[in-house]
Amino acid sequence: MIEDEDRKTAVTNKSVLEQINSLKREDERLYNILAIDVWALAKTMDEYQPGFWSAFMKNREKALKRFLTEVMKNKSADSKRPPFLR
Repeated sequence: MIEDEDRKTAVTNKSVLEQINSLKREDERLYNILAIDVWALAKTMDEYQPGFWSAFMKNREKALKRFLTEVMKNKSADSKRPPFLR
């Protein structure tokens, strides 16, 4: 009885691990596709409007800084968390 349950658990664990690995591979594949899409868009836009990528990255940096400032301002102080996680 116990051996049968252990085998079933082992099979179930193996199945779950395979599904997790499959999802990780799919996530990485989608990330790579997105990176190629962004590169193709930037390359194309740079051909039509020289300096596009440089301006895009400057705007992205400003937006990221603004976003981080807003997140830090709106973050509630949880005294139970360590300071580096607040």
